[in-house]
Amino acid sequence: MRARNIGAVAATALALVAARDLVQKKHALLRNFPVIGHARYLLETIGPELRQYVVTSNEEERPFSRDQRTWIYASAKEENNYFGFGTDVDVEHVQGHAYVKQRTFAGALPDLRDPQAPLPSAKVLGGPRGRAKAFRPASVVNISAMSFGSLSGAAITALNKGAGLAGAMQNTGEGGLSPYHRNGGDLVLQIGTSYFGCRNEDGTFNLDKLKDVVAGAPVRAIEIKLSQGAKPGLGGMLPGAKVTPEIAEIRGIPAGEDCASPSRHTAFHDVDSMLDFVELLATETGLPVGIKSAVGEMSFWEELATLMARGDRGVDFVTIDGGEGGTGAAPLIFSDSVSLPFRMGFSRVYGTFAERGLTDDITFIGSGKLGLPENAVVAFALGVDMINVAREAMLSIGCIQAQKCHTDKCPTGIATQDPWLVRGVDAPSKATRAAVYLRTLRKELLKVSGAVGVAHPALITTSDIEIMNGDYDARTLASVYGYKERWGELGPKLAQEITALLTTRPNPLQKPTD
Repeated sequence: MRARNIGAVAATALALVAARDLVQKKHALLRNFPVIGHARYLLETIGPELRQYVVTSNEEERPFSRDQRTWIYASAKEENNYFGFGTDVDVEHVQGHAYVKQRTFAGALPDLRDPQAPLPSAKVLGGPRGRAKAFRPASVVNISAMSFGSLSGAAITALNKGAGLAGAMQNTGEGGLSPYHRNGGDLVLQIGTSYFGCRNEDGTFNLDKLKDVVAGAPVRAIEIKLSQGAKPGLGGMLPGAKVTPEIAEIRGIPAGEDCASPSRHTAFHDVDSMLDFVELLATETGLPVGIKSAVGEMSFWEELATLMARGDRGVDFVTIDGGEGGTGAAPLIFSDSVSLPFRMGFSRVYGTFAERGLTDDITFIGSGKLGLPENAVVAFALGVDMINVAREAMLSIGCIQAQKCHTDKCPTGIATQDPWLVRGVDAPSKATRAAVYLRTLRKELLKVSGAVGVAHPALITTSDIEIMNGDYDARTLASVYGYKERWGELGPKLAQEITALLTTRPNPLQKPTD
């Protein structure tokens, strides 16, 4: 009797669904194929998950392949991150793959047994321009700009704690400095076009508010965001579903409404006034100040390098974001087709400064899928001094690449403000995973550097890596990207300093004892 009742209820429910499908006019598929047509929408909804686990090969999926995600997950959990039997990459025929050329002999190398895997920057950030609070970053791997709002408070907390445990820094993103950024990790404060956290009521920049923010938090540097790779020239977008009252208060905006940042700054209007703004911030705060940008037309960079060559004004660091970088929400055409990929964009910018002899005076930071050892090594060879990781850091704390960041329905609670979903993120345990991932990536970079015979990845040159064209051709990075002699390399003094630092002194991430 009970089974009969359940069957009757189910049949009635299906009949009601069928009746609704037949009379509705929004979906032609459901009107023609009532009930069973819903299967199409279900499969579309779970399509990314199906492709990840059922359809695609280990090296096929984008943005991150199964092998890449597996390496990040295993590294973050301190599990076996080795792979057996051989590579999944079609090394005999694949075009554009980078290969590192190992050396038979090497000089002094770091001790890889240190669990912290210390790997400081080869350059002192802000040192060349004499900033009052110049410092040598303790980690060349740091967490990229991801705002509270785009990510949940629990995710920001986990990443900040993880950065602190690993001796790394976290970029706040343009959404302002939230309470979740105050959990032990040093910060790079990002200032976007809306000046969240340091703005007047009309949205213009407020210097006094900036100084208050900097004074009340462990901010080590300031980054002025001009654009980012996934949506260059567009400005940030936080969908209204993610704008909670808490986020609205931090940013100074209405709750529940789409938050679209302007595409351009109002505090400056050209390169000359931008440099005045940079020097103002550096003078008033004492902090190193830099810019972040995707790469499009080159006249901006040429003018910036020309003005900096005079020596009186300049940025302390340049963060280049590749067009393959991620974002919480962007129009498809911007993600797919606006701004250059990292390697091409960075090499053009680096060459612009190299032509004027400025590369030792600037810290170059790269972002855009550089949280994988092979991509990071190529970036260092091209002249990067540090890398920022974003989606890779999200993967380390549980992201499954569901690609629902823009819907506020992230199933793992990382890129959402839904309280029920956010409760899935246990910040303390995820912080440990983030820290372990950061350390593991540093250790992998040290291993590859050692294979090349140098003490630091910044000492890997464009001659140490070749880009393959299947069985037919191989060209060095220098040849592929038009680098001249010594481009991409540290000056002799910087090279000697970082080699000595890694091979003769104690762990720079450990605090001295009394």
